[in-house]
Amino acid sequence: MIGDVYSADEVSPMNYNLTAEQDMIVRSLRAFREQELEPYEAEVDRSGEVSEELGQRIKSKALEMGFYAPNLPVEIGGGGLDYKTLALFERELGKTSYGLHGYIHRPSEILMACKGDQIDNYLKPCVSGEKKEVFALTEPGAGSDIMSMTTKAVREGDEFVINGSKHFISSPVIPDFAILFAWTGVQQTKRGERKLVTAFLVDRDTPGFEITRGPRCAAQRAYHTWQLSFHQCRVHQDQILGNEGQGFELADKWLTMGRVWVAAAACGKMERLLELATSYAAQRKQFGQAIGKFQGTSFKLADMATDLQAADLLVMHAADKADQGIMEAEDAAKAKLFASEAVGRAADSTIQIYGGMGLMEDLPIERLWRDARLDRIWDGTSEIQRHIISRSLLRQYES
Repeated sequence: MIGDVYSADEVSPMNYNLTAEQDMIVRSLRAFREQELEPYEAEVDRSGEVSEELGQRIKSKALEMGFYAPNLPVEIGGGGLDYKTLALFERELGKTSYGLHGYIHRPSEILMACKGDQIDNYLKPCVSGEKKEVFALTEPGAGSDIMSMTTKAVREGDEFVINGSKHFISSPVIPDFAILFAWTGVQQTKRGERKLVTAFLVDRDTPGFEITRGPRCAAQRAYHTWQLSFHQCRVHQDQILGNEGQGFELADKWLTMGRVWVAAAACGKMERLLELATSYAAQRKQFGQAIGKFQGTSFKLADMATDLQAADLLVMHAADKADQGIMEAEDAAKAKLFASEAVGRAADSTIQIYGGMGLMEDLPIERLWRDARLDRIWDGTSEIQRHIISRSLLRQYES
């Protein structure tokens, strides 16, 4: 049973009608976060590293608690959670560093496309914690514009020769293999040529494949970025994930749900910020009364609470539609757009309420502020989300 040891006195005040199982999972995750993760936040942020000992301890306890691979089916050893419960999962863990809760791994659902020997070599080891993958899509010259990727795989008999590079590939630890996206051909469409993208499973020790640490980021400092380089890297056709030329469809499915998870984590950060801001506003006195009595402060709290509830509802709306199999790209885009921008406003308001203390490293606020800034960029920028939403509105008028 997931989370049957840790317990917390309260669950989130969000306006969800939780099932008994969801209530138990949220309580257990909250206590796990408070006891096993939060005490190390400042340390790993300063060092930019999670020690091997700490990382292994977190992973071992997550495996013991049934928190590991919560998104994959029970039949292969995963938690088998539905999308609404996974949103709650991401929301609670989003309150702390990705560098820490990254050890409670949620393997990419794309791995469910594994077949034959791939299941035992890649899928199951990721569920058991023996291996860790990275999702290698972003390139220096092709972020959200996937069709501009230059990493190319050329077929030579039963093998493909891969050349190119990827960057901003995120993982708290060096990966064991990459889910690599490369273009393998072109097709003609009404709008001209379109690249055919294929997904490959590439082991870290494959000749011609090099992994190096990327630059240090101001946000999520212990959640590393990696640079992946491919030079005459040969992989057998058996390493294709899914079908040749259909990697874009696999990537798009993962990216769409990934946006919901970013939004859910942003809601978690917002809730933590609101708790910090409200507590301080009620206790800090100026001019003979608590600063929460002044409208300049109280209105900020009101806006934060309203933003949080609206973001929560957008996230759960998208997750509920995903459970029904009817979620559209714009549902995820709306949730990520609003939640990622709302958490930025909440972090800024919390710093303003605390004043100078809000920027001191003694408190978690400046760290949450830095971390929140990344939410408007990864898994598709705010501009990309607005494009997706507006495109869906205008589609009915296209001839």
